[in-house]
Amino acid sequence: MSAYLGLFLTAFLAASLLPAYSELLFAGLLLKGYDPLALWAWASAGNTLGSAFNWAIARFLLRFEDRRWFPFSRETLGRAQDWFQRYGVWSLLLAWAPIGGDALTFVAGIMRVRFWLFLLLVAIGKATRYAVVICIIEGTT
Repeated sequence: MSAYLGLFLTAFLAASLLPAYSELLFAGLLLKGYDPLALWAWASAGNTLGSAFNWAIARFLLRFEDRRWFPFSRETLGRAQDWFQRYGVWSLLLAWAPIGGDALTFVAGIMRVRFWLFLLLVAIGKATRYAVVICIIEGTT
């Protein structure tokens, strides 16, 4: 059980703005013979909830955008919002991407994307990524 909880926590952290890669632990546990479906469920849940944490933090921090310590300038925030409006909420299906995916979840919070829609789209993308890893690992062993 501790391996699954460790994977959940690693996947949660990997979805944050911190640099972490849960796929390495995920693949290692697969190669050690852990149940692929259980690994998929724990990793997908952890990574999706980590993204939901980003969304919530963005919603909370937005009220402080006029403060000096706010992490994004108005210009940067405006560009991110323009990009998100151009590509729409469907871009959240790409939240799994190693570069920019975590930022998408943060911008979605700033853009006030409805939480149920956010959660659905992000979960689809995250779960698909881990399913692909399973297919790759299972196909090579």
